[in-house]
Formats: sequence, structure tokens, C-alpha cells
Amino acid sequence: MGIPGSGLAKGLAVTLRTMTRKSHTAQYPDAQPELPPRTRGVIGLFEENCTVCMLCARECPDWCIYIDSHKETVPPAAPGGRERSRNVLDRFAIDFALCMYCGICIEVCPFDALFWSPEFEYAEEDIRDLTHERDKLREWMWTVPAPPALDPRAEEPKEIGAARKAADKLAAAEAAAAAEAERASGTSDGTDGPNATNGPNGNNATDEPNASDGTHTTDGSDGNGAAT
Repeated sequence: MGIPGSGLAKGLAVTLRTMTRKSHTAQYPDAQPELPPRTRGVIGLFEENCTVCMLCARECPDWCIYIDSHKETVPPAAPGGRERSRNVLDRFAIDFALCMYCGICIEVCPFDALFWSPEFEYAEEDIRDLTHERDKLREWMWTVPAPPALDPRAEEPKEIGAARKAADKLAAAEAAAAAEAERASGTSDGTDGPNATNGPNGNNATDEPNASDGTHTTDGSDGNGAAT
């Protein structure tokens, strides 16, 4: 049988020991917490990568993702080619009042269109405002932290190489178009071609030799006044 009041004494000892230590309490919201990069705060949508495959909506255990789309016909890229149809995103919304932040939608997305953001300050007074449409989800993308740096000995990702090649090709096409436009403008204003008032050697017609030079005479003289 223990001594009466021993439990109380142990509790007070813990309290006194804690009172002598420096406090680590952060005065939120004046001091923002330093959250890990992989904090599950809110989901951001990178709309350009979404192909409306519906995998995220089908795999969501809470059915809190709403997607609407329609099909459009894309003309052939080359003459004689076939027309293609593609899905166009009309609506992408997530109801964070139902979301349980499991992250399944982000894991199953095959095109990296969904990302975690550590932002958590999006409380609303009306529960209906917790349904974020695609414009709001796109704004969360600005708060998504950058991915960790790759190993310096690792190979360059294929996506970066493809993007660089596409950018170089576009820059070369723009430079060629600018040079062609400059060449066309120079030809149209007559700076590169012979002027109508110039002679065959590019000189004015008044520069041709006259009778005083002795080369073209009509009176039989040699240009110096002497008759031949």
C-alpha cells in the first residue's frame, strides 16, 4: 500500500520541473508554424496536366471530387490525317468538408495534376464555401513547395529535357520568322534592289560620259575639237 498523497506529490513534482524550463509555445497566428514540406493542408490543381481521366473521382473513398467535361473534335495535324476527340475540363471541385485528406487522389493521378500544399488557413463560416472550384484549386498551386533537389549524379528527368527541346525549337522558329519578316520588309521598301533612276552600274543616268569626253561625238571630232 502506497503512502497517501504520493501520487499528488509526483504530479506536483512534474509540474514544478516543467515550470523551470523555457516555454516553446508559438503565439499563433502572430507566429506562423514551420510546417514540413509534405504537410497535408489543401490540394492544388494543375489544370494543364488534367486529362479528365476520372481516376481521382473514382478512387476517392468519400466521393468529394466533382468533375464535369465535354468532348471536342481536334482537326488533323497534317493533310489527310484523322480527326481526334479530346476531353475538355468544365468543372473540377473538391468538397473539403467531406475530404479526409487520405491523399489517394494525388497518388493515383497518372499525369501529376494534383499536389499537396501545406496551407491550412481556409476555414469558412458557411460549410458550402468549403467546396473549392477549379479556380480556387489553381490558386493553391502557388503555395505548393518546390520538390526536393535531385541527386547531382542522377540523370536529367525526361520531362525537363523534352521541355527544353520544345523551348529551343520554338525560339528557333520565332527567330526564323523574325528574320523572314525583316527580309520581306527590306525588299518592299526598295533598299535592296536597284533604283529605277539608276543606271546599269547602280549610278545615276547623268553619270554617263558625254560628248565632251571624246567618246561619243556626232560631228566627227575626237571630243577635243579636232576634226577627223
